[in-house]
Amino acid sequence: MIFCVEDDDSIRDLMIYTLHSAGFEAEGFPDGAGLLDALQTETPQLIMLDIMLPGEDGISVLKKLRHQPSTADIPVIMATAKGTEYDKVMGLDLGADDYLAKPFGMMEMVSRIRAVLRRTAPRDTDPLLRIGRLELNPSTYTVFAGENRIQLTLKEYKLLRTFMENPGRVYTRDRLLEIVWGMDFTGETRTVDVHIGTLRTKLGECGDYIETVRGVGYRMEDRI
Repeated sequence: MIFCVEDDDSIRDLMIYTLHSAGFEAEGFPDGAGLLDALQTETPQLIMLDIMLPGEDGISVLKKLRHQPSTADIPVIMATAKGTEYDKVMGLDLGADDYLAKPFGMMEMVSRIRAVLRRTAPRDTDPLLRIGRLELNPSTYTVFAGENRIQLTLKEYKLLRTFMENPGRVYTRDRLLEIVWGMDFTGETRTVDVHIGTLRTKLGECGDYIETVRGVGYRMEDRI
C-alpha cells in the first residue's frame, strides 16, 4: 500500500491511478491530518508526501512520522516545488528517503518509489556491528560506546553504520553524500565534515575510530 498526500484532487487521482496501473495498492489524502488518521489503522509500504499542504505542511508531518516509533521507518518521498532548495535539504535532513521536484512525471514517480522500496527493504540478517568498544545494533537502531548509549540523528546513524559495515574502507565526501543524503543531493561536501565532527564528539573516545584521510575522505578503524 502506498499513501499519497496531495491537496490537488486531480493530481492525487492521477497518482493513485498510475500506481494502481503499476501494480501497487494506493490510497490518497488531501492533507496531513487524513494521513495521520489512516496510520492509526494501517502501515503503508511508502508515503508520497507533498510539502505544500493546507493546515500542517509536509515538513511538520515528516517530523511527526520520524518521532513516532510506529512510523519512524516508513519510507517517505517528499514532493517539493521546483527550485525550493531549502525544503529539499530540510526534508532529507529530517529523514526523507528521496524527493521529487514538481511538476514530475508519473512514470518517474513509479521509478523512484520502486528504487526507494528496494533500498529500504529489510535485510535477511542484521548482525551486530562492532569496532573496538563501539557497538551498533541495526535491528534496534541503538549505538553504544562502551557502556554508554549514544543518541544520534538519522544522518549520523547512517554515516556510522556505513563506516562500521566496511571497516578500513576509505569513503570520499561525495560518496558519503550519495549514500547518506541521496544521489540527487546538491549541497556542499562541507555537510559531511560537519556531521563527521558532531558524530566524533558524541562517540567520545570512540570518535577517534573515524580517521581523516587527507585529500580523500574518511574511514573507520580501531585506533584505541
